[in-house]
Amino acid sequence: MVSQVRRHPLAAQAAELLLARIKAGEWPLGHRLPGETTLAAQLGVGRSTLREAIRELAGKGVLDSRQGAGVFVTALDTTDDWDVVLRRATIASVIEARIAIEAEAAALAARRRTPADLRALRRALAAREAHGEPIADHVDADMAFHRTVLVAAHNEVLTQLFDSFLPRLRLAMIDMLKIRPVPSEAADHAAHERLVDAIAARNSTAAAEFSRSHLTTLQEAFT
Repeated sequence: MVSQVRRHPLAAQAAELLLARIKAGEWPLGHRLPGETTLAAQLGVGRSTLREAIRELAGKGVLDSRQGAGVFVTALDTTDDWDVVLRRATIASVIEARIAIEAEAAALAARRRTPADLRALRRALAAREAHGEPIADHVDADMAFHRTVLVAAHNEVLTQLFDSFLPRLRLAMIDMLKIRPVPSEAADHAAHERLVDAIAARNSTAAAEFSRSHLTTLQEAFT
């Protein structure tokens, strides 16, 4: 195993070596790295190069430099860009994530929804029913309805997570419905009506269950 940096660029290679040692478990999550002098000597670089390497890994969320305390491990690997992760993900895994997000959002919406939220949900529900064809319009109306539920939860993080799924999910939904239409449009719409009714009644348990049940049925269509 290479223990010292020998090629340019030194800072980038020092960062790679540090990351490799973190991945290997040398410094566990939350552990403080050795002091600059010790670590620089181990890597065979100067302290300024080491600091640059630490800044690089800090920018990727792996290290945290705390004034007067030292440098600590805050993640065991770098993460891919979110768009890259979604492009690699299967539709089934995206829907699994939607179930986790939307079931909780439905429960929150039932507790937090305002009269304005409820009006928006009913408008989105009506628009969804009206857009049966073409398929792309139906999918867009469906996505708009589900986003309205997220908005009613009044949690910006959940809404942004849902928005990140939309491009990946929209095209897959259009392709799937061209091949395999919904068995019963009436039953599908009724499932959405039940969700709105549960939110209107402030029944968070029912809202979460209706959301989870609907999305689980959708997931099964992709498997």
